[in-house]
Amino acid sequence: MRGSLLENEAETADAYLAWWNLAGVDCAVGEMPTNWLRPAPAQIQPLDAAPESPDQPRPQSFDAFLTWLAEDAGQPERRWPGAPIVPTGPVNAPLMIVTDMPDPADIGTGRLLADRAGELFDAMLRAIGLTRQEVHLASLLLSRPPGGMVEASDLTAAAARMRTHVMLAAPQRLLLLGDRTIRALMSQDEHRLPIFNHDGGTMPAFATFHPRLLLGQPAAKAECWRILQSLVEEMPQ
Repeated sequence: MRGSLLENEAETADAYLAWWNLAGVDCAVGEMPTNWLRPAPAQIQPLDAAPESPDQPRPQSFDAFLTWLAEDAGQPERRWPGAPIVPTGPVNAPLMIVTDMPDPADIGTGRLLADRAGELFDAMLRAIGLTRQEVHLASLLLSRPPGGMVEASDLTAAAARMRTHVMLAAPQRLLLLGDRTIRALMSQDEHRLPIFNHDGGTMPAFATFHPRLLLGQPAAKAECWRILQSLVEEMPQ
């Protein structure tokens, strides 16, 4: 009787091990960890290789850059309603200011930082001894997507475009407004330094709150003023 029980246990163990072997488990311990919950690899159908498109020529001057913005069909803003708001101000300006995108009020007026946010922005400029006419003002995105929601690929393309923009505009200093602008254009290391990497090298950069946030959170104005004071101290006299 005992021999019969041992025989049945052996058959059960063999069947158990065979089941695990079919499942792909062929050893008790492996050298490398295995993600047993990973999805099965998709079957990739071979496709004929598409010819690579040549790189688009990079604008060589700021005027050429503005023409490229206006005429290139690949700009993300071509898919959105509303006319784009182009950058304003001189090249080689003492300060270039970059915001994320036009606000709804900006679309109606055709200029960046309009309405109450614009009034606060003008006050910020006066506090550091500048006017709109003296600074170079641009937005990361030239128009406003529906709902203000931006796809990651569009944000990446806009950030790459802005690096060329900064190189060609050649300001002395850079001020970034708003969290979305800061995260798109500066890594954590750059934010701490603070240095902005553009297509032609690097330049000093400062980052602070967007005026629209300051309108809703007045307590943040003290920190904004501290950053503006630091910018003034760094600007050439």
